[in-house]
Amino acid sequence: MPYKSSTIKSKWKKTKWLLEDAYFRRYVPHTLLFSKKNLTSMLNDYNTVFFKPTDGSGGKNIIRIRKTDGGYQKQLKTKKTYYSGIDQLYQELKRFAGNRSYLLQKGIRLAKSNGKPFDIRVMVQKTKKGSWVGTALFTKVGSPGKVATNYNQGGKIGTFRHTMEGAGFNPAFISQMETELKRVGVATGHNFDRHYKGFKELGLDVALDFSGRPWILEVNTRPQVYPLLTLKDKSLYNRVISFGKQYGRYK
Repeated sequence: MPYKSSTIKSKWKKTKWLLEDAYFRRYVPHTLLFSKKNLTSMLNDYNTVFFKPTDGSGGKNIIRIRKTDGGYQKQLKTKKTYYSGIDQLYQELKRFAGNRSYLLQKGIRLAKSNGKPFDIRVMVQKTKKGSWVGTALFTKVGSPGKVATNYNQGGKIGTFRHTMEGAGFNPAFISQMETELKRVGVATGHNFDRHYKGFKELGLDVALDFSGRPWILEVNTRPQVYPLLTLKDKSLYNRVISFGKQYGRYK
């Protein structure tokens, strides 16, 4: 059976779907399409801005821009470049983008678990009867010094509770956050169904800031599951695959 779950590549389209709904607005960091005007306004408002392709995956080609005393620092993977003015920075980003469309997103200062930044993957899938359920919650723990936490960028997969404990959150907060994230995931499934037909699974990338507030960085319509095999306990992987078989996901 071939894979049958709708895929939408454009991060901008998916972000707009969420922003149309008042429930999600508090969860979505300020996001705009890349242009000189939007770059200028974002860097006026925030110290850190992310520049990412609207059709990208695996954390590739994501650039972090930070304000410095003397101008701006651009970081791609581990390479840092400095610019004294916004014109120079804009020209370089425009050259890097080429014909691809890019987004600008307010940078979230990620919570750290044992000194390493992490974000959370919230996996929701449809049952045979067509109801959305939260099937997996796990973390992507980044390499210090890297821009993205993705597995493809050297990140490690962690279990939700263990990572949250390493960040100093107490058990009651961890349980409450688990419930909230699954609820947000299911609500995202319903939101996407209103805009387009055929979704069977979604993977939300959620950042927690230092205060423990969740932010939806993006929603993946074809989320990778194989990194879960790196966990000793294969039960999360097996659970996702058992739901996935009905729409052609076998790995």
